[in-house]
Amino acid sequence: MKAIQLLFKTNNSSAPLIARLMLGIVMFPHGAQKMLGWFGGYGFSGTMNSFTGAMHIPAALAFLAILAEFAGSLGLITGLLSRVAAFGIATNMVVAIATVHGANGFFMNWFGNQKGEGFEYHLLAIGLALVVLIHGAGKASLDAVIQRKLTAGKAAATT
Repeated sequence: MKAIQLLFKTNNSSAPLIARLMLGIVMFPHGAQKMLGWFGGYGFSGTMNSFTGAMHIPAALAFLAILAEFAGSLGLITGLLSRVAAFGIATNMVVAIATVHGANGFFMNWFGNQKGEGFEYHLLAIGLALVVLIHGAGKASLDAVIQRKLTAGKAAATT
């Protein structure tokens, strides 16, 4: 039971609220591209084919990457399982830097004069994810509601 309580533990602060909402909102279109084909994306099948075929990523890891961006962004926006969602997105960003964007340098390709995108965006996403991992979901989150119910249930059980 202790692990469950730690998973939902959060403070009632605005900082993690802002971090999780911004990260969730920014990641949602990327996840929707991969999962649903929205915003000009390839959808689930196309993304899986690209990850497994062109990039040689094992299917299980490709699936987890798509799930982390899509379900993770929704989890962050609603504040449900925020630490799990933040961990998944941070992991995706670390892998993206290590496998693709690290070779392109720090800066994003603002003017189209680089071979590809750099990794500054990924570092910002990792930073926001770390705030959520450390502090929890913050105010206005389902995690906070669950934490209150778990704490109330624990208090009732001890009386």
